[in-house]
Amino acid sequence: MQLVINSYGSYLQKSGDCFKVKKDEKVFEVSVKKISSIMITTSAYITTDAVKLAMDHNIDVIFLDNFGNPYGRVWHSKLGSTTLIRRKQLEIAETEEGLNLALSWVTKKIDNQIELLRELRETRTRKSAEITGYIEKLNNCKKSLVDLSGNIEEVRGTIMGIEGSAGRIYFECLSFLIPDRYKFNGRSRNPAKNEFNALLNYAYGILYSRVEKACIIAGLDPYVGIIHTDNYNKKSLVFDLIENFRIWADETVLKLFAGRKVKQENFDKLKNGFILNKNGKALLVEAFTKFLDESVRYGGRNIKRGDIIQFECHKIANELIKDK
Repeated sequence: MQLVINSYGSYLQKSGDCFKVKKDEKVFEVSVKKISSIMITTSAYITTDAVKLAMDHNIDVIFLDNFGNPYGRVWHSKLGSTTLIRRKQLEIAETEEGLNLALSWVTKKIDNQIELLRELRETRTRKSAEITGYIEKLNNCKKSLVDLSGNIEEVRGTIMGIEGSAGRIYFECLSFLIPDRYKFNGRSRNPAKNEFNALLNYAYGILYSRVEKACIIAGLDPYVGIIHTDNYNKKSLVFDLIENFRIWADETVLKLFAGRKVKQENFDKLKNGFILNKNGKALLVEAFTKFLDESVRYGGRNIKRGDIIQFECHKIANELIKDK
C-alpha cells in the first residue's frame, strides 16, 4: 500500500518496525512491511529515522506539489540493475528497432483510448452515434502510424503530431460525455482551467512517480527517452512510458464524475484556474489507489493493476539485453 500524508503539519517518525503518523491528537502506526511507498502532498515533518527505515526497506518517499507534480523523491542510491541496460537504451534510440518500440507505445495509447470509448458507448446508448464518430477518427490516427519507417529522428515530429491529434479527438469526446457544468475545452495544466483537468493532472502526477520508480528498479535510465527528446533534467523515458498507463487515470476520473462524487467544494479557485484542495486530493487518491490495487489478469496470473507498470519496464529492459 501507499502511505499518503495530506494533512498540513503531520509528523512522520519511526516507531520500531512501524511508521508512526501524528496530527494534533490523532496518532496511528502502520507496519513497514505493508508500505510500498510514501507520498507527501502537503507541508509535513519527517524524521531522519523514518527516512532511513524507508531506505532500508526499499520504500521511496515522494513529494508532490499542489498540482500533483512530483518535485522530489528520496530513495536509496543503488543502481537498479546492470549498466548494460542503459547503454543499450542509448544505442536503440538511433535505430529502426527504437522507432518500432516508440510506435508500439503510441499505438497502445490510442488503442487504450478507443477501448475506453467503446466501453463508455455501451452505457451511453443515446450518445452512441457521436462516440462511434470519435472512435472512427481515432482509428484513422492509428492508421497513420503504420507506414512510418526509418529512425526516430526522421519521424519524431510526425509521431508527436499524430499523437497530439488523437489526444484532441479523445478529450473532446470525454468532454462531450461528462455533465454540462464540467465540460472543458482540451487539456490544461498548472493550473488547470477546469475541474476535470485539475483531477486529471493530479492523477497523472501520481502515475508519473510510479513509472519513474519502475524504470529505476528495472535498470532503465529515466532520462534517456526515444520519443521525447533528452532535454536538460527532463525524464524523457518516463514521459514515453507513462503514455501506456494514462488511461487508468482517465478512467478513474470519469468514474468519479459518473458516480456524482465530484463536488465544487473539492477545488480551490485560483485567479487563472483550479487546484484540488485537501478534500479533493483525498477523494482522488483514494479512488485511484483502489483502482491500481484491483486484481487483474496479466501474463496468465492475477496481479495488482498497478504492478503491471513494473512488469512492463522489466520486459523492456530484458528485451534491450536479450542477446547478452
